Amino acid sequence: MAEDGGWRPPRPCEAYRAEWKLCRSARHFLHHYYVHGERPDCEQWRRDLASCREWEERRSAEAQRSLCNSERSRVQAAQKHGLVWTPRQKPPADWHLPLPEEENDK
Repeated sequence: MAEDGGWRPPRPCEAYRAEWKLCRSARHFLHHYYVHGERPDCEQWRRDLASCREWEERRSAEAQRSLCNSERSRVQAAQKHGLVWTPRQKPPADWHLPLPEEENDK
C-alpha cells in the first residue's frame, strides 16, 4: 500500500454504491433467499462505500486498509470454490455417432 497518494481504490466509489444498491433490491433479496435460505448481508458493501468516500475526501489510511482487506477477502471467497466438473482435454471418441433411439415398445 503506497501512502504517497498514488494509490486508488480497487473500484470507483460508484461501483460500491451500485453493488450496495443491487444487494438491497427486492430481486436480489428473493434470489439470495431462494438460493441460500437467508437474507443477504449488504453491510460490507455499505462499509466499502463509506471507506471509498472517506478515502476520496480525506485520504484516510484506515479507509485504504479497509478497502484492501475487503477486496482481498472477496477474492479469496471467490477462489475457494473449485470446479464442479473436470474439464476434458479432447471430445469423446464417439462424439460424432448418432444418439441411441429411445425404445417406446413398452
